[in-house]
Amino acid sequence: MVKKKVQKLPSIKRLPAYLQELKAFRKEGMQVVSTTQLAKRLQLEAIVVRKDLEITGASGSPGVGYGLEQLINDIETYLGWNNTSDIFLVGAGSLGTALLGYKGFLEYGLNIVAAFDADPAKVGGMIHDKKVLAMSSFTNLVQRMKIHMAILCVPGEHAQECADMMVRAGIKAIWNFTNEPLTLPENVVVQRVNLAGQLAVLSVKLAEKLKEEKAE
Repeated sequence: MVKKKVQKLPSIKRLPAYLQELKAFRKEGMQVVSTTQLAKRLQLEAIVVRKDLEITGASGSPGVGYGLEQLINDIETYLGWNNTSDIFLVGAGSLGTALLGYKGFLEYGLNIVAAFDADPAKVGGMIHDKKVLAMSSFTNLVQRMKIHMAILCVPGEHAQECADMMVRAGIKAIWNFTNEPLTLPENVVVQRVNLAGQLAVLSVKLAEKLKEEKAE
């Protein structure tokens, strides 16, 4: 079972890109889309697109394609983005502040309702219309508001401690924006944002591109 979940990850990571293109097609007035059209826009093989869409339960008509609105709905339903989930953010530093100001989360079904920080100078203030609360109120509010997901943006040396506190409070999923790996119970879902890894991939691709241009 675990193996199957791992195999789906590359497909799941491509689904937001499909959504973006599908919504662009909708703006262009299209009502039906084929895997070939999606593949061309995203520079993928059509069979890859077809297999990715299969995991959402979407079904198309041979020789015709997928109904655009239904496909958008199928992908959003699979990702859980058509129902807004409230989420807390812990760590209102530079990165946390930037995330609080990002309006695009609502498109992905996420609504950051409050931020928490240990700095007394920040507690009680507002950042991008979000209230900054004391860490001491985290557990009570998680349980009272039935929050299941939290974003972790604290300095690395405090990451594990804060994550443990989140789990004790009842958080079931943590989006980890720190540089530290977390050791948590198996029933807690953790997704780490590996900025350094993504930058490394970008740098290598750039180097390869420059090498190709130089050889031409």
